[in-house]
Amino acid sequence: MRSLLAGLAATYLFTGMPALAQEAGDGPTSEKAQKSYQEALKLLRERKEEWALEAFKKADKHDDGHCRACQKQMIKYGVQYGDWKAAELASEELLNEAKDNKETALGHYQYAQVLIAEASNKHKEELFSQAHDHAAKAVAAYSNFPEAVLLDGKALANLKQDDAAKAQFERFLKMRSPGSPDYRRVQRFIDQPGLARARMAPPFAVTTVEGERVSMDDLQGKVVLLDFWATWCVPCREALPHMKQVAKKFQGEPLVILSISLDANEEKWKEFITKNEMTWRQYRDGGFTGPIARMFSVRAIPATFTIDADGVLQDEHIGDASIEGKLKKLVARARELQAPENPAK
Repeated sequence: MRSLLAGLAATYLFTGMPALAQEAGDGPTSEKAQKSYQEALKLLRERKEEWALEAFKKADKHDDGHCRACQKQMIKYGVQYGDWKAAELASEELLNEAKDNKETALGHYQYAQVLIAEASNKHKEELFSQAHDHAAKAVAAYSNFPEAVLLDGKALANLKQDDAAKAQFERFLKMRSPGSPDYRRVQRFIDQPGLARARMAPPFAVTTVEGERVSMDDLQGKVVLLDFWATWCVPCREALPHMKQVAKKFQGEPLVILSISLDANEEKWKEFITKNEMTWRQYRDGGFTGPIARMFSVRAIPATFTIDADGVLQDEHIGDASIEGKLKKLVARARELQAPENPAK
C-alpha cells in the first residue's frame, strides 16, 4: 500500500500542473487499444483507479506507445500508486512525441515532476539530480515557465545546493505577482531552504461558513488540524465528541482546527454544525471530488491531518488515541517559535 504522505506529496506536486491537459486526438488509434482505453475509463468512473492504471498501460502498449491520453493517466495514477516504471515510461513517451519548444518544455517539466515525486518516496539523490536536469531543460526550451523554475529550485534544495536553489526561488518570485498562491511560501523557502525539502501542506485557501478567509500560508506559526468529515458518515458523528473535546482543550493555543465537510447538501450541513455547536472553523468542500479533498488525496472519512507551525504535514488519523499528545508537542513548539528571541528578564 502506498504511503499516505507520499500520496499527498505527489498531489501537491501535480496541483496546477499545465502538462496534463486533455486534448482532442490524444486517444488511441488502434481498435484493440481503444477497447482497453474505454475499459480504463469505465474503471475510473467506478473509482477502481489502480485497475484503471493497468488498463491504461495496456491501451498504450496496444497503441505502440502513441496514446497520449493513456500516458497522461499513467503518469497521474502511476505517481499516485507508486508505479514509477509506468510513470517514467509515459513521461519518456510524451517527451519523444513533443512537436515544438513548448511541448518539449512541458515534457521535461512533466518528467521532472515524476522524478521528484519518486525521489521523495525513495530518498534517492540521483533522482533529484535527474529532476534538476529535466527542469533546467524545460526552462531552456521555454524561458517564461515559472512552474519549471520553482520545480528546479525544489530539486536543487533537495540536493542541498541551497545558494542555487535560492537563486531559482528569487527568479520565480520575479515572474509571479505577490497575490499568487505560492508567492509567500517561496519567500519562506528563500529564508529557510530546508522547508523546500520538507513535505509541505498544499497551499490552499477557503472561505468558512462564517465568511472568514483561511489561507494555509497565512497560518504560519500555528498548528493546523484538518478534519475531513460529513453529516452522513456514522464514524464521523461518533468522533465528534472527541473533536469538541480537542477544540475546548486547545482553546487559546496556537492551534487552528478546520473541519472540511464532504456534504453535498449545504442546508443540512449548516443545520448539523449549528445543532451540534461545532464552533470552530467550518468549510464545505462538497464531496470526495472537492478541491481540498482532492488536494489531500482523501478517499475515506473520517480523516484528519496535522500540519506543524512550519507548514509541514504530519501523518495523523482521527480516532488515534495519541493525537492529543502529539498536538501538545506541536503546539508547544509553536509557542516557542512565537516567543521573542530576547525575552525581558
